[in-house]
Amino acid sequence: MQETRMKLINENHIKRSKEPADDAGFSLVELMVVVFIMGLLATVVLVNVLGNVDKSRLQKARVDIGQLEQSLDRYRLELMTYPTIEQGLDALVTAPPGLRNPEMYPKEGFIKRLPDDPWGNPYQYSYPGEFGEVDVYSYGADGQPGGEGYDADIGNW
Repeated sequence: MQETRMKLINENHIKRSKEPADDAGFSLVELMVVVFIMGLLATVVLVNVLGNVDKSRLQKARVDIGQLEQSLDRYRLELMTYPTIEQGLDALVTAPPGLRNPEMYPKEGFIKRLPDDPWGNPYQYSYPGEFGEVDVYSYGADGQPGGEGYDADIGNW
């Protein structure tokens, strides 16, 4: 009897191990929870990143304007005057025609290349300036004079 009983236990154990487990894989609810959490995290990241893009564009414009203003000051120190409005900021890259002292113009220019503002528009220049001796500015995100917020003009004033 003991032997028969052991044989039945072994047969039942073998049958159970061959049957597929009921909990293999993920349930639909578990998958939906994971997808929801991933979507929530993506939303938080996008909201934080998109807000900083506009701020970083403003900061880049301020840095570019500062560098252009320093280059204009070097131009004035070397050539005794600022570029005319007709010569514009291009005078920082290549020597404009008709300089009084062309030998004073550096061979490599005062700046390697003229940057565009972060929105792809050229920086504006006026001499004499409205706010200072020279004005270097960007019209902001909208590319139009005036504006508010990210569309406001950014300058060296």
